[in-house]
Amino acid sequence: MTTATAYAHPNIALIKYWGDLDPTLHIPANGSISMNLAGMFTRTCASFEPGLEEDRFTLNDKPAPIPSSRRVSKLLDRVRQMAGIRTHALVESQNNFPTGVGIASSASGFAALSLAAAYAAGLELDEKDLSRLARTGSGSACRSIPAGFVEWQSGGSDEESYAFSIAAPEHWDLVDCIALVSIAEKQVSSSEGHSVANTSIFQEARITDAPRRLDICRTAIQKRDFKALAEVVELDSNLMHAVMITSDPPLLYWKPETVSVVQEVISMRKSGLAVCYTIDAGPNVHVLCSSEVAGAVSGMLKELPQVSKVLECNPGGPAWIEKSALHGNNRD
Repeated sequence: MTTATAYAHPNIALIKYWGDLDPTLHIPANGSISMNLAGMFTRTCASFEPGLEEDRFTLNDKPAPIPSSRRVSKLLDRVRQMAGIRTHALVESQNNFPTGVGIASSASGFAALSLAAAYAAGLELDEKDLSRLARTGSGSACRSIPAGFVEWQSGGSDEESYAFSIAAPEHWDLVDCIALVSIAEKQVSSSEGHSVANTSIFQEARITDAPRRLDICRTAIQKRDFKALAEVVELDSNLMHAVMITSDPPLLYWKPETVSVVQEVISMRKSGLAVCYTIDAGPNVHVLCSSEVAGAVSGMLKELPQVSKVLECNPGGPAWIEKSALHGNNRD
């Protein structure tokens, strides 16, 4: 067996995943589309150690919370079953960006873990099967396995629910300017939110209309049509948050600063800048624009008193193995 180190980017959902058909396998109620975020990554080292009596997981150099450790062990159980082994694993993971604040740290985390653990266990998994494996840890993690602009098809079953690239990173020079208004870890996890999505009267309508929004978004990416992309991305984000705040119990990730940044983005657009916003399960605002205006957009966001920092991300590549960090039965 091998010790393997893998990296994966978080992603920003352009068409959102919210709600499961199967909460255990994270088979989503609707398909989704995302963009990987270059410059931000999770680095995960995994090794199966015969002397361990249980799995050990550290996150950002600290013992991980018990709920996170259990989720990691569940994914490792799947890897062990696939590889026909029983050995416990040591997993060390670090994020180079804020954790648990709505920037998809669980997506990059479970994508990196899936790749590292599969290699360490001696498995030969293709992109589809790696995506399926990552999905079982965190649904959106399946989208951090392929490169660039990625679509995750619901599929309705474990075999058919996986993600694939619909455009390479270099296809479109979009920039995600992430306006940080809070880096406090959120109190309610996305997993909890998914579990109550169906209690909202708006969820059925959101899901029913999802194929139409997916078609518009996919075509906008293929044609590099920013206006069409902006309209559907903002609509889809608003629909997801409408479901959140009308669920039982209600779930509101926004802060007053979130709304203020959104209003500023709308003002930017009225002034002639091609920008749009989207918000994942957290208070921070993702502001999309072309690379030509990214400097101006980022500068305007930084001037806002409610914004502590702006992170600029171009489309990112796939999850990858650090070849120099492979030990034992090296595959090179």
